[in-house]
Amino acid sequence: MTETRTPVAEGGCQCGAVRYAFYVPLENSHACHCRMCQRATGGAFALLVGSKTKDFAWTMGEPAVFASSNLASRAYCRDCGTPLSFSYNMPEARFYVTTGTLDHPETAPIIIQYGVESRIPWVKFCEEIPSEATGEDPKAAEFFKTMASNQG
Repeated sequence: MTETRTPVAEGGCQCGAVRYAFYVPLENSHACHCRMCQRATGGAFALLVGSKTKDFAWTMGEPAVFASSNLASRAYCRDCGTPLSFSYNMPEARFYVTTGTLDHPETAPIIIQYGVESRIPWVKFCEEIPSEATGEDPKAAEFFKTMASNQG
């Protein structure tokens, strides 16, 4: 018998060609102010939320994928260009989607802000939310030492 999973959260791109689902509650909803996220989304920051990769699935269409660095990839709709996801190239890592692509983004309030060393000075919001500079955590600093960006 085939197992059916019930989605906890769903979303997709603006043209509807690519859809996804999460099968567990979303985790680590955050804003990322790093330059890579700014460039990837075309915005002042990225809003991301996710879960373990095993609890995520593309349910309609196949996104295009860009390896933004040797450590991470970003998916987007090849038809409309919507930035859809971010993930580190590690099986145990969380798989993140851009919060605005959720059908109900209001269910994923941010709990932390990352990459604040690159925050654009005029960006003022959620000042009470904890923040962390890229590599502030020693384990993360070691990981990021090996990063080589593929962005122009």
